[in-house]
Amino acid sequence: MSTNSSSNINPLHRQRVKGREIIVTEEPRLHLVWFHDRIYIKPLPKYLLSHRFWEIYLVNQSTCLGDRQDAIRKAALGYLRSYRYLIRHESDFTIAKQDQLRLIPHDVGWAAFCQFISASDQIKDVDFHFEQIHVQYGDYFARFYGPILFIFAIVSTILDSMQVELAVDQNDSADWISLWPVFRYFSAIVLIGAVLVSFCFIVLWLWLFLDEWIYTTRFRRQKKRSFSTANCKQKIS
Repeated sequence: MSTNSSSNINPLHRQRVKGREIIVTEEPRLHLVWFHDRIYIKPLPKYLLSHRFWEIYLVNQSTCLGDRQDAIRKAALGYLRSYRYLIRHESDFTIAKQDQLRLIPHDVGWAAFCQFISASDQIKDVDFHFEQIHVQYGDYFARFYGPILFIFAIVSTILDSMQVELAVDQNDSADWISLWPVFRYFSAIVLIGAVLVSFCFIVLWLWLFLDEWIYTTRFRRQKKRSFSTANCKQKIS
């Protein structure tokens, strides 16, 4: 689940520090979605940096967009604001202008970009939301796969050895009779351990999901409460 907060967006240099490859996409729905070691970012089109474009299509009431103008304007503002968080330092700006990415137009300078994007600080988070979205928990659980698979491989080898010893020459197995209870109990312990490990993974997944769900729900309630309080104060004043 997501908290609907744009401040959850990491700048481009931070994406590189986390080992994520930046993938350019023209699909708006994939903007800021990250999966394993990559994140999808939609480039900033040049027309959104044009004052004339905003004046004609997104500000002027007599436009060809009709009833869609308000929704499109909010989406465009939220999209611009996401770049306020993606590019916070000049190093982020340099990454965005790399030839293999070109997230912003090549003729836009650092000073001009800062002057333009600074106005997005006045945009509220209430009407539209762009934030990083992770589509799975695989990266978290992947760190446990190696050690657990190694332990299961060792235990499996031991169990196979026990099975071979018990299967070889049943007629002359008097020397191994005393070890049969040990083998039996050890096999039972391994089986119970495998069940417990599986159960722990299920509980851990449920705990992560519920913890994130509770935090997100509480965050959204606090945000709605603060927004309602601000509106009441404005009406009173």
